Amino acid sequence: MRLSFDLHLHSCLSPCGGAENTPADLAAMCALAGLDVVALTDHNTAGNCGAFLRAAERHGLLALPGMELTTREEVHIVCLFPDLPSAVGFDARIKPLLPPIPNNPGFFGPQLLMDDTDRILGEESAFLAGAAEIGIYEVAGLTAQYGGTAFPAHIDRPSFSLLSNLGFWDANMNFPLAELSPHSPPALLLRPDLSGVTRITNSDAHYLDQVMDAHQYMDLPQRSPKAVIHWLKTAKNSDVFFRRT
Repeated sequence: MRLSFDLHLHSCLSPCGGAENTPADLAAMCALAGLDVVALTDHNTAGNCGAFLRAAERHGLLALPGMELTTREEVHIVCLFPDLPSAVGFDARIKPLLPPIPNNPGFFGPQLLMDDTDRILGEESAFLAGAAEIGIYEVAGLTAQYGGTAFPAHIDRPSFSLLSNLGFWDANMNFPLAELSPHSPPALLLRPDLSGVTRITNSDAHYLDQVMDAHQYMDLPQRSPKAVIHWLKTAKNSDVFFRRT
């Protein structure tokens, strides 16, 4: 079955996420955008994933729990998991690695924990905008321990990306693919170190109006989070289908 997907979305728990990006409203917007497969990937936390999964289910969406991890090198990595317990376990491993300072809501904004009915449960006090004390070469292996997969986010951007901060793609990092921004420069794909690297595009939406309409698709043998993760681990560029305009 061919399913549209966006696997990099933020809720109001992310320090730079819009207050309107509640798990419930984000799921509703994804449904309106015509998406089939989605993932919540807040910065350095999976705290709102349970609420998002429940809200997504009401809209008939296949949702994965995840996290956009910031490594020691200040590179953003999207980490996705097959179920909520796996994501919560990964979250528990990452939280002690965050900077030992509290969030400053006045500067970074409140980090809101919510249920699937738009009820505020509290605020996350940890400094989610910081870098975790984990190196980029460690991420793929740790994610795999929880049944998940990981890939570098928005590698074309001038900050918080693998290419901007490290300057190169290294197969020894063991990432199966790379994420490009929606308006990535075509010349980027001419880099020799990206030759043969599978690429997908996600919205990285921090606000509801940034959720993109369905435009790319994956073929799955079954509609399940495990099938999505397997596809991400094995897909080639010829397996990523785009809507014709």
